[in-house]
Amino acid sequence: MNLARLLLTTALSTLIFAPASGRAIENTLAQPLPIDDRVPIARDVAFPGTIELTVDATDVRRGIFRASEVIPVPMAGEMVLLYPQWLPGNHAPRGPIDDVAGLHIVGGGKELQWRRDPVNVYAIRVVVPAGVSAIELAFDYVSPVAGGQGRVVMTQEMLNLQWNLTAFYPAGYFTRNVMVAPTAILPDRWHYGAALDPVSEGATGRVAFKPVDFETLVDSPMIAGRFFRKIDLSPKVRLNIAADRPEELAASDAQIAGHRRLVEQAIRLFGAEHYDHYDFLLSISDRMGGIGLEHHRSSEDGTATGYFTHWDEQTARRNLLPHEYVHSWNGKYRRGADLYTPDYSVPMRNSLLWVYEGQTQYWGYVLQARSGLVSAEDTLSAYAMIAASLDSRPGRSWRPLSDTTNDPIVAARRPEPWVSWQRSEDYYNEGLLVWLDTDMQIRTLTKGRRSLDDFARGFFGMRDGDWGVLTYRFDDVVKTLNDIAPFDWAAFLRSRVDTAQPRAPLGWLAAGGYRLVYGDKPTAYWRNEERRRKQTDLSYSLGIVIDNDKTLSQVIWDSPAFAAGLTTGTTLVALDGEAFDAGRLVDRIAAAARTRQPIDLLVKHGDQYRTVSIGYFGGNRYPRLERTGTEPAWLDELLQAR
Repeated sequence: MNLARLLLTTALSTLIFAPASGRAIENTLAQPLPIDDRVPIARDVAFPGTIELTVDATDVRRGIFRASEVIPVPMAGEMVLLYPQWLPGNHAPRGPIDDVAGLHIVGGGKELQWRRDPVNVYAIRVVVPAGVSAIELAFDYVSPVAGGQGRVVMTQEMLNLQWNLTAFYPAGYFTRNVMVAPTAILPDRWHYGAALDPVSEGATGRVAFKPVDFETLVDSPMIAGRFFRKIDLSPKVRLNIAADRPEELAASDAQIAGHRRLVEQAIRLFGAEHYDHYDFLLSISDRMGGIGLEHHRSSEDGTATGYFTHWDEQTARRNLLPHEYVHSWNGKYRRGADLYTPDYSVPMRNSLLWVYEGQTQYWGYVLQARSGLVSAEDTLSAYAMIAASLDSRPGRSWRPLSDTTNDPIVAARRPEPWVSWQRSEDYYNEGLLVWLDTDMQIRTLTKGRRSLDDFARGFFGMRDGDWGVLTYRFDDVVKTLNDIAPFDWAAFLRSRVDTAQPRAPLGWLAAGGYRLVYGDKPTAYWRNEERRRKQTDLSYSLGIVIDNDKTLSQVIWDSPAFAAGLTTGTTLVALDGEAFDAGRLVDRIAAAARTRQPIDLLVKHGDQYRTVSIGYFGGNRYPRLERTGTEPAWLDELLQAR
């Protein structure tokens, strides 16, 4: 830069940035306001009085629950009310307070002003005048009417009443110390199922229940419907079924017998029942949203139509009830210490979900086989699918299993673009593999004399009839395992849970008498799952899963399809110059292994078209388990009825 330009630049800079006084201006630096977090902390003391909660659930055409509460007032002045945010079984802050509308609060016959706390938006502040002994709340829970708004919980044929959606509770108390007298008003001539005990049932659908604490109330949802059936599975366990149409209730004697054996096998496994009675709340519907949510004395089990009427097509769905039932022992009675909270405003910590959900997943598959709800052959095929999926997951290279326990909070169960690389809630299925490894290690150490069944009885099976909450830590898990078979269980589990491993925990295969192999034909279970999910799964060949509308619902990271630049959401338009057909692609993959000719696809992503050529010549690959010997195998023994 020459001298003249330098002087000109300096002069302009002074003109632009210097004030008239000639001093440089310093940027203004703001300071934050302090966080005013004055929501009372929950104390383990009794709330004075009983809340009266009434939910009118008769507006089934519009999906509106009309809630009213009468809440005793401990003293005049500011009172803080909370809406449940951190919900058990969701493992994340899922309380849909955005669907609460039309809130009015009355005290002493006068409308009271309320305001939402600016820090905790689930908290409502109201000033109660002197002399007022109770306040009355009235509001609407405007439930989703379409899937994109959230889970549909009310249709013209049935409803799923979760009390936490329709109730505020006073801050400052453990929820187990806040008593509530709940009443539901149902459409005329509807029937219902719930773990709550009724004290009166009116002719117009009004059902009053025995008062319970708020924690039990939130843990005791209801299903109700026009088409309803109750079946006793044992003296303490009922199957409540609501359906879109009456023909969906037509369970055969053999199907009911399988559900009865589920209860029988679970009790034989754990050796105790942690409930006074238990209600399966099974909804069979294409209109109401599906669900699988555990509770201590019940479970919400929502599946699509055909559960009974197309039984042979519902193999994977028959895992739902075993899984949720196991949660009465694992997750509800026994619970990770950092997951238990005094109320629903305290964040839950999920560090032990690989026990809570992972071992529940393990026992769910075991019990589906032991009860005969699903055959042992199909259960082994399911194991093969799970093992192959997690063993080939590239995300294992950077993310340990323990970190996936944060996913309910981190990802909020949104669809992920690259699930094989990001990982998702792998603590469910990889947790299952960890516990298969643990079972086979116990059998190896004890020469087959003991197994994870002994852990189930020792860890979950004490104090028959106790339906409180007994928390545990990692060391408690290790101690129980050491009581069964002395070993360095802490290192065994930590290596599988806390360390990123290139391969899935599959030691159970060889120990159990099997190996994971890949063939060019899928198992019957695999084909059934493709039909049910309306997909063609080519995960282990091209590395794609194709929905029936010809779009890619998954592309495996670093697969041949990934190398060709394909992504989820891409539509397959043509194969080798002809209109795309998934069945023809399967044939083309087989042919490419012989001819060594690349597979040419015309694809569409957004409004852009392009042709991709995939040079994959490995043929079709589908996982299955194969026996390694002729002697009885421990894996077969695991799945046999007790």
